[in-house]
Amino acid sequence: MKKILLTGFVPFLDNPINPTEEIVQELHKKSVNGWEIVGEVLPVDFHVTGDHLVELIHKVQPSAIISLGLAAGRNRITPERIAINCNDGPVDNQGYKPDGEKIITDGPDGYFSSLPIKKMVKELENKGIPAKISNTAGAYLCNHVMYRALHEIEQQKLDIFSGFIHIPASHKLALTNNIPSFAQKDLQRAIEICIGCLD
Repeated sequence: MKKILLTGFVPFLDNPINPTEEIVQELHKKSVNGWEIVGEVLPVDFHVTGDHLVELIHKVQPSAIISLGLAAGRNRITPERIAINCNDGPVDNQGYKPDGEKIITDGPDGYFSSLPIKKMVKELENKGIPAKISNTAGAYLCNHVMYRALHEIEQQKLDIFSGFIHIPASHKLALTNNIPSFAQKDLQRAIEICIGCLD
């Protein structure tokens, strides 16, 4: 059975929970559409997370990678189109605040997702789940993880589909913020639908 590396993040900033963490833990070791899921929760740390992800790629040897991130405030599932070679944004969980430096000094300006993002959006909408392709993964850890995975795949000439999907807040998280939210079970179902879009 083909393996998919599914990653999420621990809580960060003022978010007491991170719904991606629960999705990854729930789907770990399960199978969807012939894909065995290997779930890993990543730290929110610019100095550690990218290297940890690269280690996981070589340890797990997946045929696909889907990284998940929380985009509190968005009102739909948003597969990302591109990752840029830039670290920026608020402080990470270790107190480090990036200031626009490159992720990889001599790396290209960006990498496009190799996931079937148009198919994912179409399938999600067909199942009644609001979705839209996003053209910005920001410059925080979500973008960092997407860029590092695609860069490693390119440099090592690996045959791996890879990309990133942002999800809205869960209802539980929205209790502490006035933001759009989904039921946790619907967020998980959306990711299962996206995995089902992989060949």
